[in-house]
Amino acid sequence: MKELNIYNKAEDKVINAICGIGETDYEFTLNNIFPLLSKLEEQRKLLDSKFYKRLERDILLGCLMPPLTLAFINKDEKITTLEELNSFIKKNINKGFILDGIQRLNTLKKASEQKNFDQTKEIYFNVIIAENKDKLLYRMITLNNGQKGMTPRHQIEILTKELFDFGELNIKIQTEKEKSTFSYKNSFSLGDIAKGYMAFLTNNVNNENSKIIEEKMDQILVGRILDNDINKNAIEFYDVLKLVDKHSENIYCLNWFQIVNNFIGFSVGITKSFYFINNINSTELEEILKKFEKSFKTLNTSKINLGKFRRELSKEYISNIEDYSIYSEYELDDKFFELTITE
Repeated sequence: MKELNIYNKAEDKVINAICGIGETDYEFTLNNIFPLLSKLEEQRKLLDSKFYKRLERDILLGCLMPPLTLAFINKDEKITTLEELNSFIKKNINKGFILDGIQRLNTLKKASEQKNFDQTKEIYFNVIIAENKDKLLYRMITLNNGQKGMTPRHQIEILTKELFDFGELNIKIQTEKEKSTFSYKNSFSLGDIAKGYMAFLTNNVNNENSKIIEEKMDQILVGRILDNDINKNAIEFYDVLKLVDKHSENIYCLNWFQIVNNFIGFSVGITKSFYFINNINSTELEEILKKFEKSFKTLNTSKINLGKFRRELSKEYISNIEDYSIYSEYELDDKFFELTITE
């Protein structure tokens, strides 16, 4: 069995990541990298297509597998040399993520069950080491753009579950399947968290539109993610979750966050007001959010798209919360009136 050996080191300046190209063999890949897919159960199902059946046949005939992409998170360890890069990957191989090549890896596993499979065949990997999960997800979206197997929304929902350690939070986040078995009181829906993450990545609160066909909407979402320079973000999405967790000790704040359109608006607006909201206590935030709700109730709900305006106004309010916190009730009502005028 051949260890994974990285033989070059480069930089991805878009996501400020360390990259490399490495080589190992099928045996090492199946023993050490294929198990990483167990983290992502939703992605393990092999697509039933002629391409993958042909690839399985070609693997058995000795084809060279197209490179897969393996990614890691590294916030603390300094990596300046090729030796340090190889050492990091060796120590952290069980913490990696498959960013590109899930179906090829599944096909390799299937081929390995045949008698004439050669486990010594070489296989190549692209390796990416980024400082946070948002940047890895950004790169995953770009790598998988155009594939019909998984939409951007599906990728984000799956990776939201895998990339973030919800066990470190006091709030409970559950999938619909988990809720059907046992529902924690006041738990958040994973789907709602994923919608907030999508908003954070696109810097846009309106990422769903039933009037646009799904395939076109997916293209729009990918375009928004690519257009949003995530390197300009002073915070990561996990910082957003930790802030929600902190203020959810207050039941009013918790209930406000659990309204999905509020959470979507918050996930975008917080990039401009994180430090202010992080430095106030939950009672102060409760009073500020109550002011928002009081002015929101002045809107004529029969005349507007309630969900759309709740997303947009919560984004606006959270973005400029330090200013709005000192507005009088009349001033805020007038501002909401101005923001909701339609032709």
